[in-house]
Amino acid sequence: MNSTEETTIESVKITDKITKIKQPNRLWILVLALGLVFDFLFWNHPIGVNFAVFSVLCLLGGLFFLFSEGYRPSRNSLWLLIPFAFFVVITFLRREPLTSFLAYTFTVFTIGIFVNTYLGGRWFQYSLTDYVSKFSQLIGSMLTRQKGFFLQIRQEQEVQSRTRNKFPAAAVLRGLLIALPIVVIFAMLLASADAVFNQKIADFFNFFDSGKIFEYVVRFITILVCVYLLVGIFLHALSQSKDEKLAGENEGSVKKILGFTEASIVLGSVALLFLMFVIIQFQYFFGGQTNIGITGYTYSEYARRGFNELVIVAFFSLLLIMGLSTITKREKEIQQKVYSWLSVAIVLQVLVILTSAYQRLALGIDWHGFSRLRLYPQVFLVWVGILFVAIVLLELFHQEQYFAFAFVLASLGFAISLTLFNVDAAIIKRNIFRVSQGKNLNVGHFASLSTDAVPALVEAYQSQNISDTTREGIGAALLCYINSDENLIENSTDWRSFNYSYWKASQLLTEIQPLLTGYRISGRGSYLRVRTPSNIQYECHGIY
Repeated sequence: MNSTEETTIESVKITDKITKIKQPNRLWILVLALGLVFDFLFWNHPIGVNFAVFSVLCLLGGLFFLFSEGYRPSRNSLWLLIPFAFFVVITFLRREPLTSFLAYTFTVFTIGIFVNTYLGGRWFQYSLTDYVSKFSQLIGSMLTRQKGFFLQIRQEQEVQSRTRNKFPAAAVLRGLLIALPIVVIFAMLLASADAVFNQKIADFFNFFDSGKIFEYVVRFITILVCVYLLVGIFLHALSQSKDEKLAGENEGSVKKILGFTEASIVLGSVALLFLMFVIIQFQYFFGGQTNIGITGYTYSEYARRGFNELVIVAFFSLLLIMGLSTITKREKEIQQKVYSWLSVAIVLQVLVILTSAYQRLALGIDWHGFSRLRLYPQVFLVWVGILFVAIVLLELFHQEQYFAFAFVLASLGFAISLTLFNVDAAIIKRNIFRVSQGKNLNVGHFASLSTDAVPALVEAYQSQNISDTTREGIGAALLCYINSDENLIENSTDWRSFNYSYWKASQLLTEIQPLLTGYRISGRGSYLRVRTPSNIQYECHGIY
């Protein structure tokens, strides 16, 4: 047996431990191109449409690589591309803080699940343990899976170099890429140590701005890091996404350590406590404005009192039901029925408590008006209630393995609802409607919202159904936007930082500015004030 055959056998033994890539050079070209695209899209450019463009390109690049290797996605995993597409568009469509945060979060979350379940498609059967372990494995692959891939490439090239007398162009290129940042760093240090050497280096790179050398090094390293991580992600989808066995399917993975009697006592006690609480507080829960005067509470105190505690009770009730369902022994059918109906009793009572919490918010909104911190919980409570109903139905039909799936769907529903609701625009419309009912106009609150609110403000300003005083107040809010630090009219951004909400607000403010005559602006920054033609002064940063 000659040396070439020995090397080939050794290579096969090592690469058997990893999923062998048919065309590794194609993967190298792909991830290098994506790394360069990342630098082009994000370097010195605020986040905007560039995030969506890069996310989509990574998805398409990954699919191209996996398809070229002969790996087709599971049909079930393709469903994840629907929420991914929705949220990736929202990242440059909205600017309201929580909506934007959820859009970025669920874009990453859905594509992360897609990578983890690409071949298996069993993501809807994941338990909480599966979600944690799968994402932990993905992070591990991003950091370590490249080692075997690099070893495979090196060994294949060694075999090729012995069988063919060929110039190792790829090896030379890799050597140059590795050597370049090292040489640049040493050159910078030597240039700092000797003025003559520094001048020679400057003359050699006379087409570069010497002050940007460090920037180029950082950008190059950033590209390499991006390439490294993308290799790990693509290899993870190729080799670790089969979903062959989930955590809940391992025998003894979750031991039934609690007896039925003990669990029944726990659930029964909690159900009895909740029942007593609901009965005693029923009039207080639903008496509304009548009980505010009787109990001596103001609107603010009534709305805030106990809201956080009620939500915490609901949350821990959910954990209690899910946790006990996982560890409780139910060997007989009657035990299963008793346990399920005790869970139903608790859920029904928690729904009453959630209704109470919802009404407290409604009363606060009725008195103080709409704001983000009052609208977020309203939408949240609705989806918590839906989640409770889903959990109890799964318990009744003995489908406990879908608890985590129900939780994920409820989270997605909450994020989608906020997006479709358009929080800041809804605040403007509803608070302006309240003004027609005799409530105060909080111009400072309007001016503190994101650019999502500007279209609603412009529409209201041009409406014929509002009073002149209200119109002047809305005009003051629009001038606050025009004179804000963002400088929405004069500030133009590169297409990579494009955001539809920002662009739309800029267009509308440019059109409406000539109509805002007779106003006077004073102050600057957080102390900006607007005085209307009727000599009414508004602060651009009010309290709400």
